[in-house]
Order: sequence, then structure tokens, then C-alpha cells
Amino acid sequence: MDAPLSSERAVDCIGTLDEPVVDTIMRDLRSVGKKLYYVMLPRSRSEAGAGLKQWDLWGPLFLCLILSIILWANAPENQQEVVFGLVYVIVWLGAVVVTFNALLLGGKISFFQSVCVLGYCICPLVLAAFACLFLPSSIGSIVKFILMLIALHWATGASVGFMSELVAEDRKALAVYPVWLFYVAIAWLILLN
Repeated sequence: MDAPLSSERAVDCIGTLDEPVVDTIMRDLRSVGKKLYYVMLPRSRSEAGAGLKQWDLWGPLFLCLILSIILWANAPENQQEVVFGLVYVIVWLGAVVVTFNALLLGGKISFFQSVCVLGYCICPLVLAAFACLFLPSSIGSIVKFILMLIALHWATGASVGFMSELVAEDRKALAVYPVWLFYVAIAWLILLN
């Protein structure tokens, strides 16, 4: 016969099927907010790494959607659908390629955890793309380039900190270069728009 559940274990065993939808949505939004906090202000790698081990794809999906909408709104009318779809292809296919590269190099990470980290780390690029919407065209290109450099540095720095801890010391460059290339492709797409 099974031992009675402690109060802690009993709470963990209760499913979310009986939970109100509002509670579920609020819990997921708090989780997304916490992960964005870890990415935007990466103070403690161990705390952030522990927080990002509980992966989800809601945040990366919303960030990709926001970036797609920003670039769609700024694209010429005959290219809007292509731009919208291209953002999704670059973000998700790029994250998958970078993840497989880390796994092939012997990285100790789950597939979805890596996609989660890479997806959350596009947040600085999304913020920079949003800021570029409001720039006047006279100074827009220079300021846009500077904003993209800052956002690229921020996104790359946040994700490289997580990804470089996953592989052996002699393979770090092989794991970090595709991460940098992934964010450069996204930043270039934003700059071209």
C-alpha cells in the first residue's frame, strides 16, 4: 500500500485540469516574464540557468510573432506576406540548426530548452526593431544600425552565456559561432526592412 502523500507532494500531484483558465494564463505569463527577466538582466548565470531549465515555447512564439508583425508593418505592400513568413522560418529553423549543432558537439541540454533560450534571447532585437519604427527617416539608418549593434551584442551575450556552458572547453568556439550567426541573420533582416 502506498504511503500517504505529504502536503507538498499532494500539491504537486494535483493536475491543472481543474484550475481556472485565468490562473493557468497568469501562471504562464509570470513564467514568460521571469524568463525574459533572466535574458534581459542576466545577473546570475546559475539562477538564470535554473530558471530556463523549465522550458516553454510561449515566450519565443510571442517574440517571433511580435517581430513578424513589426517587420510586416514596415515592409512594402507587395512583400508583407514574404517578410512575415521569412521571420518565422529564420527564427525557428535557425534555432533548430543551432540546437542540433550544440547537441552534435556533445552539449548537455535538451532540444526544447535550447530552442527556448535562443527564442527568448531575440528579445533585445525585437525591442530594437520596435524602437526603429519611430525613428525619423533623416537619421533613421545610422541610429537603426547603432541600435541593431547594441541589440545584437545584448542578444548574443545573453545566449552565448548559456550555450557556452553546455559544451566542452575545446568546442566552445564551434558552439558559439552559429549562435552569433543566428542573431546576425535576424539583425540583418531587421536592418533590411
